[in-house]
This record gives sequence, structure tokens and C-alpha cells, in this order.
Amino acid sequence: MTALFTAAPSFCGRFGVAALLVVLADFLFYGQPIGITVLLFAMLVAAAVIALHPAAFSDARVWVKPVALLVALLPLAENVSALSVSIALAALVVFSLSLSGRLRYGLARIACQIALFGLAAPFRFIRDFIRWRRTVRRFGRRRVRFATIAVWVMPLTLGAVFLALFGAANPVIDYWLSLIDLMKLLDLIELARIAFWLFVLAGVWAFLRPRLPRFRPRVAGVKHDLANALPAADPDRRVVEDIVFGRPAILRALVVFNVLFALQTGLDAAYLWGGVALPDGLSYAAYAHRGAYPLIVTALLAAGFVLAALRPGSATSADPIIRRLVYAWVAQNIMLVVSSILRLDLYIGVYALTYWRIAAFVWMGLVGAGLALIIARIALGKSNAWLSSANLLTLSLTLYACCFVNFAATIANYNVDHSFEMTGLGIPVDVVYVHSLGPAAFPALDRLIAQQSNTAAVGEIPNRQLVAVQKSDKIRYRAGQQNWRAWSFRDWRLLAYLDRTGPLMVSDGFQPNLPGR
Repeated sequence: MTALFTAAPSFCGRFGVAALLVVLADFLFYGQPIGITVLLFAMLVAAAVIALHPAAFSDARVWVKPVALLVALLPLAENVSALSVSIALAALVVFSLSLSGRLRYGLARIACQIALFGLAAPFRFIRDFIRWRRTVRRFGRRRVRFATIAVWVMPLTLGAVFLALFGAANPVIDYWLSLIDLMKLLDLIELARIAFWLFVLAGVWAFLRPRLPRFRPRVAGVKHDLANALPAADPDRRVVEDIVFGRPAILRALVVFNVLFALQTGLDAAYLWGGVALPDGLSYAAYAHRGAYPLIVTALLAAGFVLAALRPGSATSADPIIRRLVYAWVAQNIMLVVSSILRLDLYIGVYALTYWRIAAFVWMGLVGAGLALIIARIALGKSNAWLSSANLLTLSLTLYACCFVNFAATIANYNVDHSFEMTGLGIPVDVVYVHSLGPAAFPALDRLIAQQSNTAAVGEIPNRQLVAVQKSDKIRYRAGQQNWRAWSFRDWRLLAYLDRTGPLMVSDGFQPNLPGR
């Protein structure tokens, strides 16, 4: 009976905290711009998780967990993006699992747990509610209902009395109470809002009661029976495998691969770095574009071959000749990645910068780091689990650092500063694309306008169109930033820039008409 009266309020207590978070989410997000409120709500969810797991603070080093969570949430203060929100969600998952004592440490295990948590989170509240209702039926509805209601009678009654006394003693509170209009509150209830409440409830509940899906354990003896049922290994097949994937085959493969990669590296060194003239009809941009992405695929295939050929504890991994050939081949693969980066840089120099080309740079850097880690794994005699954890750590740190990079401003600045209008070389700037990057492109477009104003060769009408569009966009942006919920450190810096530069002046009656707008 004691377990009954403690289990039911436990669910109700969590539900009360979740309902409070739903109310706060409605105030912060529904119909409002997204900004610093995402960081505030993440901190509120973390505080709720801490309040529901007070026993976790018996550890003397428990302060490390909130500090690590705060570091992971910092990108939300810089700018709210899909990447920063994803990092914050992953950090909250690890934090909640850690406080509940269900976190299995190790980067590979943590990544797997985050994925399982994400799969189970949308259904956690429904599953827990059904289980709670079964408990109610098992032990009797009346007792559980009485216990559920009784624990709230005293707090709500005294709370109402205290609120009435405060209203009588404090005119400010009395004024706030007079503003409560129950009919107006009913008008706020709409289908989209209810759907938003349910979405937030399902999301926060997964953090308040963190659980991972359980898989049924294997029945004892099944594996043994299956092993007995399978036919014995074919000795002829084993011989074929030893011939095709044995030491002689791997040795010959590494020699052939090294020769082929040396040929490719030599061609890149001649054409990209040595300045040798390309064949007729082939430009450097075309040469760069055709080779950037296939070479990365080649490097990935090479990494897979190395991992398969030099498995820890295998005979080939202990062979000194094979190890040297692998070192040479992986080094050539790293040079291949560097060559791909140079190819992409040449292509961008002709055809400008975009989001996907920045992502390609980041991806190539990660591939190069992964190849270097393969060499470290072989040299240090580490396992593939160590290699997976090292790559996950590299990926996590890279994505975390990307949250603080304003890629839109980077693209706009590069495309404007390297355009024909600014340097007299290259291609004209794609004003429509730069404008589509959003407010982050304001400084770059301002420089373009200033350059056009000082260049007699540029027509007057396009310049005035761009000026008018900039002015209207800045006015609209400033109006949106009046709501404190939209604040971010990146927007704060942009507003400081706008305050320093002042408004752009255009003649009255001019209507903006940017092509493609």
C-alpha cells in the first residue's frame, strides 16, 4: 500500500512539472520569434530534471555535469540554428540520463543512447500514462484518485488564501489579479495551440523521466541451437578467403594502390601546384570541379580497406611490410584530401561560395582527420572502438565550433569581396543569392553599394534598387528585434553595426524592385 501512495503522486508530480514547462513554452514560443528563449527554455528543462533527481547530487563531482551542459548550450546564445538546437538536445539527453543513473559511458555508447532516446521520446509519455492507468486499475481507482487529489488539497487551498492576502496587501498583485479574464483565456484555446502543447509535453516528459527502450533478451539456448542447426564451415570456402584476402593478396593490393595514388598525386602536383598547362579545352575550374568529390569517395573507400585489412590481432596487422605500405597509402590519401580542398578552392574562386561548398570544406577536413586517426590507431595498437570514439569526438568538436561561425556572413563577404564589382576580376556578384542569405548579408551589401556609388561604370538604377531594398530590410529587421525573445548574441552584434553605420538614404517615392525578390 505504501508503494501505491508513493507511485501515483510521483507520476502526478512529474506531470505537474511538465505542465508548468508547457505553460512557459507557450509564453516563450507560441506566436513569438525564436531567439534567446530557446536557451532559457533549455535551462528551465535542465532545472526541472535536477529538481526531479535530487539524489544525483550526492556525488562530490556533480557540479561537472551542469557546467558541461552550460558549455553545450552556449551556441544557443550565439545563434539559434538547426545545428545549435541539435547539440543542445543531445546535451540535455546525456544530462538527464546521467542524473538518472542510466548513462553508459563511452562516446560510441553515448551516441547510440542518444539515438535510442530520440526514437523512444515521442512515445514515452503515452507509454507511461498507459502504465499508470494500469496501476490505477490494479490497486483500485478510488484510493488512487483520493491520494492524487488529497496531496493537492492543502497546497492549493493555502496557496489561494495566501494569494488573496497578498492581493489585499499589495496593490500591484491586486492589479494583476484584476487583469485575469477567464473568458479571454478560453479564447486562446485553439487546435494549433493544443497541438503545440501536446508536442511540448511529449518532448519535456522524455527528459523528466528519461528511459531507453528495452529489447527482449535472447532466450537461453537459442544461439546454441542455431549454431547446431547451421551447416559446418566449408573448408574450401575458407581456403578461398585466405587466398583472396590473405597476406599475399593484401600486400599486392597495397603495392598497386600506392602506385595508382602516387600517379594521381603527381598529376595534381603538376597541374594544381606546378602550374603545368592543362590540355586544350579544359579549364582549371572544370579540372577542380570534376575531381573534388570523387577523390573524397576514394579516400573513404581506402579507409574502409585499411580497417578491414589491418584488423586488430590479425596476421596482416603485425606484418612490418604491410604496415609500412599502409602508412604510405594513408599518407597519400591525406594528400588526396588536401588536393580535393585545393580543387574546391579553385572552383570557388571562379564560381563563388555557397553553403554546400562550405559544407564540403568541413567534410573534407573531417575525412582528413579520420585518415590521420587511422594511422594513430595502427601505430598505437588501438581498437576500432577507440577509432570510432576518436572520430565521434572530432565530429562533435567540429559541429560545436561551427555553431559559432556565421556562415551566411562568411559567404556574403567572400562573394562580394571577390566579385568583379569589387576587384575587376572574376564574375559579377549574384545579388539575389547574397540577399537571400538574410540580415547577415547587410554589411557585405553595404560595401557593394558603396563601391557602386564610387564606380561610374555601374548604372544608377540597379544601385538605387539595392539601396531601397536594403533600407526596407533593415527597417523590418529592427522591428523584429524589438521583441526580447528574438535576442541573440549574433543579432546584438549586427544591431551594433547598424547603429554605427546609420540608415541608408534614398529618394522619396522610390519603390524597391530587386530581381527575383
